[in-house]
Amino acid sequence: MHITLPEIVANLSLPIDHKRVSRFNISRANVWEGAVRGFRRSSYSENCDMLVRFTDDAGVYEEGIDTGGPRREFLTLLMKHLKDRPIFDGPEGHRFLVYNANAVREDEYFLAGKMIAVSVVHGGPGPHFLSEDLVQYLAGQPSVKPTVNLITDEEIGKALREIENAATLDALQECIMRHSTMLQTAGCLRHVAAVDEKTEIVADYLQWYIIDRNSSVIDRFKDGLSALQFLTALQQHHTLLTPVLCHCEKRLTAFELERLFKPQLSPSGSNRRLKESQTLACWADYLLDCEEGEAAVSVEDILMFATGLTSLPPSGLEPLPQIEFLDDVPLPMIRDPDPE
Repeated sequence: MHITLPEIVANLSLPIDHKRVSRFNISRANVWEGAVRGFRRSSYSENCDMLVRFTDDAGVYEEGIDTGGPRREFLTLLMKHLKDRPIFDGPEGHRFLVYNANAVREDEYFLAGKMIAVSVVHGGPGPHFLSEDLVQYLAGQPSVKPTVNLITDEEIGKALREIENAATLDALQECIMRHSTMLQTAGCLRHVAAVDEKTEIVADYLQWYIIDRNSSVIDRFKDGLSALQFLTALQQHHTLLTPVLCHCEKRLTAFELERLFKPQLSPSGSNRRLKESQTLACWADYLLDCEEGEAAVSVEDILMFATGLTSLPPSGLEPLPQIEFLDDVPLPMIRDPDPE
């Protein structure tokens, strides 16, 4: 039976009790601390709706109740902050978990896993920065084959490339002896009888560096990722859910954004409809300007302004954003959808 990504997330969200809320009081100046306080509150439950209220720099609550926008904005900002936490290493967009003693004491790996699961299931974005090798491992897939490009340590990266580039058996043996301490630490030091054994040595080292040496914190991260049965879903539907966690080169387009917003049009043939059609043409041109870099903002900025998201979430948007034409409002503005 074919299942879509929004259907998977909808099934995961069924246990959420929309009559109960877990409260988050967030300052945009320090999203991380506010998030940690909220998730660690004794009354917090991932099975409750999230009620997010932002404060300004003076500590005064912004007006309005959370009808979805504040929650989505908070989760978007949280995923952005999460990628820079010291529990991750690796290049931008391809981060993997790394042991950090202070983070272990703070149980940050569990917290990070739970934050990701909650964000996806509660209608927010996925992290979009995890290494595909880490995600494949989390999903229980055997095809974990890290590359040297993941290594940010210059000395280790240089040593592994030297081994990879050894052209003869003598050169390989000399290279292995030169880096024997590094290889012995990972249990990869051994006698080689053929130059093509270099591939296996590098692969074994990378497996140890990315996965094996961090196995205890990866397990704790998985415990957090199990919230709302997200880890189970990842293992069952890894093809659909892996792109939610990994970096994606695809950018939001003007056409996708234009199609996302449904205009509330007047009857066909009316004078108002004519003016609305002209406005929509200008709107479409403006979105193209944003996509092509000709405007002061990007299409992602427009989506963030309207929905609290910089990309379309795994859950899909429900209800879809709408365009309403108001005679007395010359500039674009956000109107909260009806609670119904």
